[in-house]
Amino acid sequence: MNVAIISPSYNAYSETFIQQHKKINANIFYYYGNSIPTHVEGKGKIKISLLSRIKNLIIKQLGRKNIFTLQENSVAKSFSKNKINVVLAEYGPTAVAVFRICKHLQIPMVVHFHGFDACERNTIEKFGEKYKTVFEYSAAIVAVSNKMVTDLVALGCPKEKIHLSTYGPSSDFFQTTPEPLSKQFTAIGRFVEKKAPHLTLAAFKIVQEKYPETKLVMIGSGELLPVCKHLATLWEIQNNVQFLGVLSPDNIRKELSHSIAFVQHSVIASNGDTEGTPVAVLEASAASLPIIATKHAGINDVVIHGQTGLLMEEYDVKKMAEYMIELIEQPDLAREMGDNGRKFIKEHFTLEKNLSELTHIIKSAAMFGVH
Repeated sequence: MNVAIISPSYNAYSETFIQQHKKINANIFYYYGNSIPTHVEGKGKIKISLLSRIKNLIIKQLGRKNIFTLQENSVAKSFSKNKINVVLAEYGPTAVAVFRICKHLQIPMVVHFHGFDACERNTIEKFGEKYKTVFEYSAAIVAVSNKMVTDLVALGCPKEKIHLSTYGPSSDFFQTTPEPLSKQFTAIGRFVEKKAPHLTLAAFKIVQEKYPETKLVMIGSGELLPVCKHLATLWEIQNNVQFLGVLSPDNIRKELSHSIAFVQHSVIASNGDTEGTPVAVLEASAASLPIIATKHAGINDVVIHGQTGLLMEEYDVKKMAEYMIELIEQPDLAREMGDNGRKFIKEHFTLEKNLSELTHIIKSAAMFGVH
């Protein structure tokens, strides 16, 4: 089975979940570079032949309209050459972009939504109506949270076509052992509005006032990073906060092993953007850390309040601080929640389970074809 995975980015640090899809049990051709891909991993740039350019010019001079753009035509030829059986489109807008190619070649398509593509207002305004055509043609639609399932149904996707399959952490995270008496909290994620790193920082400020020896490690980069650095200085907590930038998985596991809990204050952004299911939450829980986070999108699916972590309402910075202090003062509770979290993730949200589900979905699409 030859599967074309289509992704706008080659290897964005925040999209490890897409890189994991290359482990699906199939012959994978990884197309990337834009919504209409420009490259194939290991094969280089998708070339537009001179003959195609000449044909395109002649058709234009005759006043006729081309079926495809030059780039679409080159991708279609690449699909045919590689004998692609199924296309896995990463993100809704990607599916919209390659839909015409798939339909023309009668290649079944599976669409994997991840977050913003199912809720962010500008994206929905631009692609919402086009999604309906994609929903109708696609063999399957993959969602990563119960909230996303609801969002996709509201956008017109038949519920029977939606498959709920949540990401899974790399097995290496299950080998991580945190320090039971640590007073370090760790946050991992892009510094963007929906992850609200400034609110995590505000909660830590309250904690630090009571426990001056506590530390906060923030891993990632993004547009709000300079703002958060300024806030740390303004609040005079800069000596207790480390901004480590983008780290490798090995170094992330190292920081988690030095931590008492994972913290994330996700919120619905002003443009409607929300999380899917944050991979960092799954990884931290697999690493036996209790999760302190908001009741936001897919976080609700993978954290059990009072058992594997502590959840509060969005923007309740005071409650977040109270939970952080609670775990500092009760290390046995932190250890118990962390152990519960590891067991829960291992039972329900492993990477192996996720890849097995995706493989089954894709094989079914290949088997039943286009209707």
